[in-house]
Amino acid sequence: MKIEIKSKKEYHEMMVEIYNLMNKGESKLTKLDSTKLSKMAIAAELYEDNVLGLKPLKQPKTITELVELKLFEHKMTQARLAEEIGLAKSKVSEILNGKRKADIPFLKGIHKVLNIDAGLLLEIV
Repeated sequence: MKIEIKSKKEYHEMMVEIYNLMNKGESKLTKLDSTKLSKMAIAAELYEDNVLGLKPLKQPKTITELVELKLFEHKMTQARLAEEIGLAKSKVSEILNGKRKADIPFLKGIHKVLNIDAGLLLEIV
């Protein structure tokens, strides 16, 4: 079952339905609800990217670009990121400035703290 949004009205109605499902809580969703939510979220994202023009102009191609984008989205500093992932500020700075390669603890930390998809991290590294 593919879901497609054809108008702003459909988009707004779908967003209300998405929020209602999300407000139930993940543990209270049925398998059918979860599947429907996933498909609606994909359809909403496609509509936002292609019709509303919310797709970023430039997709991040490096770990540094990706982390900087996520830091901006989370209104977070490098120092706070370092603190939350349990690494030295200097190490995080060196990785983001290209003086050091991203290692497993860094990648796991940004995956967890910044909600970066692990598959995307593996593609970029």
